[in-house]
Amino acid sequence: MSGLYTFLMGNVVTFILVLSLLVFVHEMGHYLVGRWSGIRILAFSVGFGPEIFGFTDRHGTRWKISAIPLGGYVRFFGDEDVSSKPDNDGIAAMSEEDRARSFAGAKLWKRAATVAAGPIANFLLAIAIFAVLFSVYGRMIADPVVAEVAPDGAAAAAGILPGDLLVAIDGNKVETFDDVRRYVAIRPSQKITVTVERGGQKLDVPMVPQRTDRTDQFGNKIELGQIGIITNKEAGNFRLRTYTPLEAVREGVIESAGIVTGTFKYIANIFAGSMRADQLGGPIRVAQASGQMASLGIGAVLQLAAALSVSIGLLNLMPVPVLDGGHLMFYAVEAVRGRPLGSKAQEIAFRIGLAMILTLMVFTTWNDISVSSG
Repeated sequence: MSGLYTFLMGNVVTFILVLSLLVFVHEMGHYLVGRWSGIRILAFSVGFGPEIFGFTDRHGTRWKISAIPLGGYVRFFGDEDVSSKPDNDGIAAMSEEDRARSFAGAKLWKRAATVAAGPIANFLLAIAIFAVLFSVYGRMIADPVVAEVAPDGAAAAAGILPGDLLVAIDGNKVETFDDVRRYVAIRPSQKITVTVERGGQKLDVPMVPQRTDRTDQFGNKIELGQIGIITNKEAGNFRLRTYTPLEAVREGVIESAGIVTGTFKYIANIFAGSMRADQLGGPIRVAQASGQMASLGIGAVLQLAAALSVSIGLLNLMPVPVLDGGHLMFYAVEAVRGRPLGSKAQEIAFRIGLAMILTLMVFTTWNDISVSSG
């Protein structure tokens, strides 16, 4: 019984709090731009399903917490349901005044801005969290100088030596060893060219990162690429770098962009067959990670929240009907055609989109269960 209580408090509660924050910010993006655009908003919900509690404000918007804490929604006037599918019959029966205040009746650019505001809010939240973390805690970094070379690694086979300074990878400038680690981790079994400075000369050294299964401090197995270099940071020699607020924001943008790039590269690697798809996690794994980060402190929880915020923003921009990206895809078609897709086509697209999302949820949940049981 105590084990169940610890799991619930350490994992589930932290997960719900983190996810609720991210959902609230995402939906607030939709809400604020929708209100600014003159669109009437019927409901703002954190969670799905039956309402637990809520209130109605003076604008007629119902603010509520719902029973299933795995998402949320803003429901606009003229929507058929919480997925923002337009109620075409209801809209046709509206007066001109009411239609102008409905989501479907708004100008195309206002609808697009309202939809895009949700993912944008998630990206801005991630940048803000990273900026706060870098301002408050700074960052432990090491210059990309090779301290040791693992004898059986890709770097040793390529002729990398202790004391070499890594200055670029595939032409991309390297400033810290974290730049190297991030680049190499998502390129297992793929040829890269590392530029090193040795004795005042620059050398281009080709190598292939080894696909490696690592186990983190919590016992989670992670597949990534490695070249077998030990840096000064890993050897215990590093400076704590601190940042001004503006520098911290810049680093927050870079960190968030790195997550975006890494995500796209990982997905490309899955289709190319160079990385396994079991790294894709669902609610169970995220809940477990939330508990693990909570054990390390508020800074680790915030770092996880920032990474998840970027992921939620990216997921919602996928061109899949039901998601924000799917709506934006419809608006792009409307802009080209000069009129919206027909209601029949939209209905079919929404059903396909829902099936795709459900399939993804089942797949990631299966991954979570398989990894946990393994």
